[in-house]
Amino acid sequence: MKRMMIVLGVMILCCFSISACKQTPVARVIAHGAAIKGANGLYFDRHDRLHIASVFARAIAVMDPNNGKILDRIGPERGVDTPDDVTFGPDGSLYWTSIITGEVGRLKPDGKKITIARQLVGANPITFSEDGRLFIARDFLGKGLYELDPEGAKPPRPIDEQLADFNAFDFGPDGKLYGPLFSDGKIISVDVDSGVKRTVAEGFKVPSAVKFDAQGRLFALDYGAGRVFQVNPANGQKTEYAQLEPGLDNLAFDSRGRLFISCANTGAIYEVLADGKERTVSPGGMNNVGGIAVISRADGESIYVPTGNAIVEFDGQTGKQRSFVQSLLGSSQLQMPMTLAAHGKQLVTSSLLSNAVQVWDPATNAVLQTLAGVSAPMNAISFQGDVVIAELGTNPPRVARISMANPALHTTLAELKTPVGLAATAKDLWASDWAAGTVVQIIKGGALLKPPIVVASGLKGPEGMAVTPDGGLLVVESQAGKLWRIDLQTDKISSVAEKLESGAPGPPALPTWILDGVAVGPSGAIYAGGDKANVVYRIDN
Repeated sequence: MKRMMIVLGVMILCCFSISACKQTPVARVIAHGAAIKGANGLYFDRHDRLHIASVFARAIAVMDPNNGKILDRIGPERGVDTPDDVTFGPDGSLYWTSIITGEVGRLKPDGKKITIARQLVGANPITFSEDGRLFIARDFLGKGLYELDPEGAKPPRPIDEQLADFNAFDFGPDGKLYGPLFSDGKIISVDVDSGVKRTVAEGFKVPSAVKFDAQGRLFALDYGAGRVFQVNPANGQKTEYAQLEPGLDNLAFDSRGRLFISCANTGAIYEVLADGKERTVSPGGMNNVGGIAVISRADGESIYVPTGNAIVEFDGQTGKQRSFVQSLLGSSQLQMPMTLAAHGKQLVTSSLLSNAVQVWDPATNAVLQTLAGVSAPMNAISFQGDVVIAELGTNPPRVARISMANPALHTTLAELKTPVGLAATAKDLWASDWAAGTVVQIIKGGALLKPPIVVASGLKGPEGMAVTPDGGLLVVESQAGKLWRIDLQTDKISSVAEKLESGAPGPPALPTWILDGVAVGPSGAIYAGGDKANVVYRIDN
């Protein structure tokens, strides 16, 4: 009897205080990404630990090449940001290039960080000559080949300021600097004193890196074809050594002569064995979790996740990977997708890095349209048959509408501090302002609001948004790791999920790096991204 009274008492209390008994829905992880958010430059230290630069991770991972275990991550807390390539100096100092910030940094053996060069946006390959001279080149976001003072006391010495797309390079036994021209399909050598260039080998799809082994043999990667070649520098003859996967970025040899290769688009690390077969050291997969989209299938629904260099499709119920479409620089039309949104039967993509907004067909893997004239788009969604974008590059930043009937027509809908997230119904449009911590309504009932109406405030880094079937508005509070629902009738906010691994900070020039998105499937399930942990969550109400 006493037990019954206790149970009855709890039930009565629940009747008077529903919120006290109602639990926040559990956000369960249904998809995990790769251990490394895109693997770029490689180099071994004197202890044969593999150092892996990762632009998207904003860090250098230190890995045991025998088992793939990550021993350390050197990131912004130690002065490293968006590293694209790494090397070691004669004294054991770690050097790296930061492609986004334009810095070339040095971490001394005692842990002291020194900046040896600045304002070299696009800084990418880096290497030392046998006599201790340091060289870098600028790619993609800049051009030029330079010699740097390893101590940072002298300004950079330009060797060829017009040399473009000279990627991961290495010095040969003849003292010349060998490297690929990423966009020209060939490998060249450069005399770093005279600047004289010579074509070494041609006929690559998209060559990305070269390295010499201890025997003086030249190895090259073809990023576009996913192949490893051995090249004869004397006559340009190339022999296929291994076939891996597209997106190969860099290579390195350890003290035993073992060859290791990184894949930028999957984050995988491979060892290529003497017989040309590979051993997977660290598996690849989803590199990042950007602004996600959901599309229904006859047998369920698919989550589409943009990673910056691929679009990954997962089953909404099981999280099983269904497809993986790479965005290959120089050889595919898909341009580094970072957000996705349903656009009829297609998806609209946006990319802050490639400055692109595109319409992509997942059924045929075809880019149907590329919308020109955008400036640092953080997000793009479909609205009334047009496309609405959040642009950070305009002054001031804005939310703009692109007419699909006349794509050259861009109309400003609202000017915000930092527009990031977007959501819409047939007649309503909302945006999140990351810096202001607000969610605003820009269009209501088909009418443009001037100024926009604030529907939520006091949020820490609001990012992705989505409308629920019952008319609520979801918003990811990225810096707090929370997902909220805004009642659009009362503006009341209620918790949907907490403890999300979201809010990975961006480089200094950016408020955020990868948009933490949210989407609602036809089943009513909610899907959210966690860019810190590189995971996708499913939330069932």
